[in-house]
Amino acid sequence: AERHLGDGRRYKEIFELNKDRVQPDGSKLSEASLIRPGWIMEMPGDARGGDLVEMPAEAGGSAAQQQVHDYGQTGDHAQGGDHAQGGGQQGGSSHVSLPEQRPAPDQQPSHPQQHAASATDESSAFGLPQALIGAPLLAAGLLGALGRRRRQALWQSAFGAVGGRRGMEPPTPTGDAADAQDALLVGADPEGVRLLDRSLRGLAASLGAESRPLPTAYAAWLGGNGDLHLQLAQPSGNPPAPWQLGQDQTFWMLARSDAERYEDTDAAAPYPGLVSLGTMDDSRLLLNLESVPGIVSLSGSEADRAAVFASVAAELATNGWSDRMTITLVGFGEDLTPLAPNRLRHIDGIDDLVETMEAETRQRRGALGAAGHDSVLTGRTGPAQHTRWAPHLVLLAAEPSADDAMKLAELAADASRLGIGYLVGTDSGDLPGAAWEMEVTGEGKLLAPLLGLELDAQLLPVPLQRAVVELFVESDPEREPQGPATAPPFLVDISEQGRPAVYARLVGPYEIIGLDTPDGDRSALLHEALALLLLHREGVHPRVLSSALWPRGVTDDVREALLERLRAWLGTDPDGAPRLKTDSTGRLTLAKSVVSDLDVLRSLYHEATQGRGVDSRAVRGRLLTDALVLVRGPLLADRPEGRYRWLTHEIIDAQLPLLVADIGLALSEFHLVKDRAEKAIEALNAALNSAPGDERLWHELLRATHSTGDTARLQALAADLISRSGARGLPPRTEALLDELLPTWRDGVAAVG
Repeated sequence: AERHLGDGRRYKEIFELNKDRVQPDGSKLSEASLIRPGWIMEMPGDARGGDLVEMPAEAGGSAAQQQVHDYGQTGDHAQGGDHAQGGGQQGGSSHVSLPEQRPAPDQQPSHPQQHAASATDESSAFGLPQALIGAPLLAAGLLGALGRRRRQALWQSAFGAVGGRRGMEPPTPTGDAADAQDALLVGADPEGVRLLDRSLRGLAASLGAESRPLPTAYAAWLGGNGDLHLQLAQPSGNPPAPWQLGQDQTFWMLARSDAERYEDTDAAAPYPGLVSLGTMDDSRLLLNLESVPGIVSLSGSEADRAAVFASVAAELATNGWSDRMTITLVGFGEDLTPLAPNRLRHIDGIDDLVETMEAETRQRRGALGAAGHDSVLTGRTGPAQHTRWAPHLVLLAAEPSADDAMKLAELAADASRLGIGYLVGTDSGDLPGAAWEMEVTGEGKLLAPLLGLELDAQLLPVPLQRAVVELFVESDPEREPQGPATAPPFLVDISEQGRPAVYARLVGPYEIIGLDTPDGDRSALLHEALALLLLHREGVHPRVLSSALWPRGVTDDVREALLERLRAWLGTDPDGAPRLKTDSTGRLTLAKSVVSDLDVLRSLYHEATQGRGVDSRAVRGRLLTDALVLVRGPLLADRPEGRYRWLTHEIIDAQLPLLVADIGLALSEFHLVKDRAEKAIEALNAALNSAPGDERLWHELLRATHSTGDTARLQALAADLISRSGARGLPPRTEALLDELLPTWRDGVAAVG
């Protein structure tokens, strides 16, 4: 189409003119991507260029003329043009096609539908970045990685000095970074990622149990109804239940209802190279870069290509359906490495890349042969799982020279068997060795005419890349803190004069003082909305609030009705000011008269260690004691099942135990200075109720117990610690401390053994 019609997108016209016609070799054209050498193709009347032959009707007698005549009697001309053959029926071809979809269920729309709608609805996004809102799997991966990074920073900070240490409160994003974080919260579909991961691992486990190999999969499609379609390179028989055959022998399909019955398994991730490219007719395409029989080329403007490459790199680096992976970025993306330093590596030039990949290709080829494996897929199922070959995906954004392109083509020829994939940018769209050719347009379309694809591309433009990377850089546990120790984002007046109008207890069972209980079924929703706002005193974007309460989507009028009820429930302060406000950025904030016990807990600890308690021992002891009394259990201890799922995106589950441990440690130190060991032990035990895994508390409890001089009591505590450690054993630092305080503790372990 590009060569003869000047527009690659007109491939559909050629396909319609020629589909199902018998070719000289006896086969038929059933897919736009299955044109074979030697076939005769009828072209539109305006076709131009070489290799076109106009065969006059009166010419006859030749074999070629007979072939053309026979060809003209087949296809739509012979069959009325009223039928279409399903994709992939010939089998064994490297093509990707949209699967047939089952009707969506009548109930609430699935998450992918909600996101697809959000990505195109500018008015409903409140100015948040559409690229992330419309990329649920990418957003979920980034959000999960960001949460892990922040937790890691908290835990590393936990070994700093007690009192006033930095890192307890992660920096609050502002500007573009804040918008990016909100878009991640709105767009993320962690449930979709979980189902995809469990479904693929479950399939691998079932195939392994049947001693069947993993089939090569070119792509996966996530349908708008939640179904998962796996497109195979060739027919591979019937899939294990609950998977079913799809529209033909090259599709395996899993209904969402069946996927939800899968549980976690220790099977290796079978297709870690799957990555989202975009959407088509409410279905999301994940291309398996690891399995492509050659190079995947991407043409388009440099900026548009960069947005695709960044999206692919970010999703591969953070996805939840892989185990280990190496992603090499060549000539771009050095600033993306903070997203996943253990996966992403950057190489400046192609010379280094070619040298590296030649060596790795030889090594993998030799190792596979020595292990008796045909491909890396053999090592991901059954008894060979110990030989798990992690994929190595190479993303080269700039077009290579002709010589380098040929070297890459030679490397890529056998790459899919070795677990290596190549995505290479090109200005011309003509790259040697390219098995699949794609183009990204300035309108955000991803075109692959020979594959029959026209997608709404998944992109990560440069400004959004910077905003996302800023979130990760600011959360880096190795980053030197800037400025003084971080104060809590919201400090309350802890004097009698500071009594709030509305007081919510979140640390333990959820209780609200100062408000009437709402009537009806809306009470639970209002309580949940208030809890989210209380945990984010900096403000909550309306779209973030609605996506938290209705993960599967909600209409604007329902969201606005909830906000009106929430405003009415919270009421106004004596001066008439509403207790639920909207700040200059459009985010929802609570008035200072609405306070939670978590706010008070943070304020008491801050005042004890960085405020009045610094210069007054008596004040410090009273504040720390008051703080520890507030801790009645875990956060929102009695929350109903199925609600508050947004807490999985938060780090409060890591912050609260660390805060309680800090309070317990500070109060213990306060008492031990005066040789009040029993009081110190009481404080430490109280803190351990909320932070049982904090090694620092156990160490201080051992020291405090040792200071009592009661050896039997210390032995009992050591025995308790050993029993809690289970098969993992005690941490090295704990063992060293016991060696110091109770040298005979190992004798007790041996006696028990």
